[in-house]
Amino acid sequence: MKENVTFTEKKYLITLTFVTSLFMFWGIAITMGDVLNKHFQTVLNVSKADSGLVQFSIFGAYFIMSIPAGLFMKKFGYKNGVLLGLVLFALGSLLFVPAANAVSFGFFRVALFILGCGLATLETVAHPFMASLGDQRSSERRVNFAQAFNAVGTMIGPAIGTYFLLRGTGILPDEGLDSVKNLYTVMGIVILLIAVCFSFVKIPSLGNPHARVDNIDAAAVNVNLTPGKNLFQHRHFVWAVVAQFFNVAAQGGTWAFFINYGHDVMGFSSEKAGSYLVLFMGMMLLGRFVGTFLMKFVASNKLLSVYALLNILMCVVVAQGWGWVSFIALLCINFFFSIMFPTIFSLGLKNLGEHTQQASSFISMGVVGGAVFPFLMGLVADTDIAAAFYLPIVCYIIIFLFGAKLYKVQHTLPPNHR
Repeated sequence: MKENVTFTEKKYLITLTFVTSLFMFWGIAITMGDVLNKHFQTVLNVSKADSGLVQFSIFGAYFIMSIPAGLFMKKFGYKNGVLLGLVLFALGSLLFVPAANAVSFGFFRVALFILGCGLATLETVAHPFMASLGDQRSSERRVNFAQAFNAVGTMIGPAIGTYFLLRGTGILPDEGLDSVKNLYTVMGIVILLIAVCFSFVKIPSLGNPHARVDNIDAAAVNVNLTPGKNLFQHRHFVWAVVAQFFNVAAQGGTWAFFINYGHDVMGFSSEKAGSYLVLFMGMMLLGRFVGTFLMKFVASNKLLSVYALLNILMCVVVAQGWGWVSFIALLCINFFFSIMFPTIFSLGLKNLGEHTQQASSFISMGVVGGAVFPFLMGLVADTDIAAAFYLPIVCYIIIFLFGAKLYKVQHTLPPNHR
């Protein structure tokens, strides 16, 4: 059984609460993008493959913005990094107004890219920020806890998007784009207000949970006792970047075409399929709470490996198009997906010391997988939506290998530990 370690300290509670709320807000934004995917197919008459460019615009921003966000965070601190992310988030949302007025899919993609830059900044900052709010041995638990509220956001996002964008049929472009414009205007204003509130939050002094720790059993905490390593000599970090790329690739493709699967395979209306997307995200919320609990007793890497294997099975069942059996398997994918992003992130940051913030940038860059994969799945989905779900199997194989072996921190013990 794993050693029981304190979740956090009292002095961090206010900060932890606010940072946790950020996970929820970007969950709302990302899953509203999945509703936009279907909405633009209807209103702007784009193909499934082209609608996948919604995700390309959002997740592509991660590739561009993650390193600048990490450099900004390193120079100006966590708080200013959060404020930068919120401002970009709000700006991208408000740019939906001129995009809707222009009735331009290209303009929408620009707005989504800027919004994505804000989300990339928030994710780059929030993960090491949350990890720093306590003992490193409980960092996975804190990040998974925060990601559980990200899952709450992923339920709110499609619920809002479905209500305002997918109700009814035969929506005219002007009407459909007015609803998009109004929805994102409200979101932009709310995010600006949150930025103002956060500017008044006093951040306590923070330690580095991934720095060298002396006078304890290095094997128990996998402390990095190898001096002089550069970031890319840490094999577990490099493989975390690779695993995160394939993880978000699977997520981006699965989420982007969930509504299409419900519509094409199950015969649901777009509105009904969108309502099931809320349940789909609820499965991720449940999975994160269950996963956070299980990590008190099961090593996080082992749980990651088991969940990856189960998702390979779920993808095979979904690809058969067996009606409700396959649809239930599709819902289960998000349950098993739940712990993957935060667990890969936390395992990749282990014991990096002064490299932690830079490493967070590179792991966030791995999110670019979500920019590429929806387009590839869309090419298959234009012919057979069910068959498109064979593609994520490759992703889950990589994640399994990371959790089974490639996560391990390599360190050299000093003489008194040998």
